Amino acid sequence: MTDLSAGPEAYFTADHEACDTAWGQVERAAESGDNDGALHAFAAFAAHTRRHFAMEEEVLFPALEEATGMGSGGGPTAVMRAEHAQMRGLLDEMQRAADAGDVDGVVDHGDTLLMIIQQHNVKEEGILYPMAERALAPAWEAIAGRLRRYGD
Repeated sequence: MTDLSAGPEAYFTADHEACDTAWGQVERAAESGDNDGALHAFAAFAAHTRRHFAMEEEVLFPALEEATGMGSGGGPTAVMRAEHAQMRGLLDEMQRAADAGDVDGVVDHGDTLLMIIQQHNVKEEGILYPMAERALAPAWEAIAGRLRRYGD
């Protein structure tokens, strides 16, 4: 994972890439018929993805809203929160499939989730993270300190 000192744009973009890599491990295990490996990889992917959402919603978005005066009721952070809720719903469906040992169900829901994630990440990486890079530069060290509690 990228060091937090790199700034919000590099840090969160690298975390997107780490989530993508984690999903790739699920797919590779499933394709090779390693159901236990796929379910284990899914657990790691789901935890990493939920951690990413929490870091954004609990730290990054509020800091950006405060720095820009946009508030949490509208604008890009409101859109991102709504998309996170949609993606959490799919993660919940995937978890139910995983709990039932249904690797095909995990992967099927994962295909839908991946499509949504790709569209979501384009918006964050193209709009939100560059905005955060500019607006949060003076306070980034303190924000990075709050993000460290989430671990890697």
